[in-house]
Amino acid sequence: MTTHDPRQVSDQDADLRLVGLGKTFVSPDDPSASVVAVADVDLSFRKGQLVTLLGPSGCGKTTLLRMIAGFEEPTAGDIFFGPTRVNELAPNRRDAAMVFQSYAIFPHLNVFDNIAFGLRLKRLGRAAMRERVEKVVTLVGLEGMTQRPPSQLSGGQQQRVALARCIVMEPRLLLFDEPLSNLDAKLRDQMRVEIRELQQRLGITSVYVTHDQVEAMALSDVVVVMNAGRVEQVGDPVEVYARPASRFVADFIGKTNFLEGRALDATSIEVAGVRVDVPNGVPHARGSAVTAVVRPEALTLHQGVGGHGTLRGRVTRAAFLGSLGEVVVDVPEQGSWLIDVPNAAEVGLPTIGDEVGVTPSARSVHVLPG
Repeated sequence: MTTHDPRQVSDQDADLRLVGLGKTFVSPDDPSASVVAVADVDLSFRKGQLVTLLGPSGCGKTTLLRMIAGFEEPTAGDIFFGPTRVNELAPNRRDAAMVFQSYAIFPHLNVFDNIAFGLRLKRLGRAAMRERVEKVVTLVGLEGMTQRPPSQLSGGQQQRVALARCIVMEPRLLLFDEPLSNLDAKLRDQMRVEIRELQQRLGITSVYVTHDQVEAMALSDVVVVMNAGRVEQVGDPVEVYARPASRFVADFIGKTNFLEGRALDATSIEVAGVRVDVPNGVPHARGSAVTAVVRPEALTLHQGVGGHGTLRGRVTRAAFLGSLGEVVVDVPEQGSWLIDVPNAAEVGLPTIGDEVGVTPSARSVHVLPG
């Protein structure tokens, strides 16, 4: 498993640094019973990066975010904002702001007063407060709505209010706890773009929790994949998708096919008796059992015999999905492989029961580490 990204900055230059961070919950009814929610997390990120904590429900990503925010106390490790250790600081003293899944805006306050709420607590002057609120209102596209109550806003507009209320505080760190999960699919896509563009414009270091792989791919500079309280892999979206560090990451990020075989040499493997080239390298000794990963879009379907590296199989499903076709082929000794067929309306799809050839794109075959 990979827990460190070699491109991460040094500790001295990190805007956010987590060192050996862990959280164990103890049962109030049975002190001997405990659950490890987060274990031994070491991460550091530079200023202005948007970092996504990605994983299934119960993997520890929200607990990790809440520890960064100060809502949960770590049972091990340290949290640094720049050079400052913040473990003992209350949430309102951490120079961080969180956008919640439920928006958490005040129903009895209008848009202006919701956004200005934190500034009033800081006793900012009236003129300065109005200037900052109006600037942020323009940034998030809420012009002309400052006097409306939340009940007159759409879900997307309420999310903008929640975001504006955080941005107006000019925090060092912006935290997002699955902020788009309550929106419909089209609005979620739109807000995702807006959040990313706004974050890049402001240059605020941000940590974003989600279980949506597409959301993580679209938003992130860095993706942190978590499983059972631990970090499985850290990398940019292309790396975690194309070069997963474990079977879990490969299976969780997008759709994938697993090729079971053995290592022939440093750049090839044998799968179901067929030699498959792997120019990116095989990190196993000759003859070792290996598992390789290839995505559906990196498999080519042949109605005929096919060429070098082609495996034979039989079509068990074929579905037209508009922009592409999805074909499932049963490959002997391998099971079912999913294959994307681009421009399916023009090239056509095979019929269930057809015998076909399947060729992996060599540069897209990734052999998992041991």
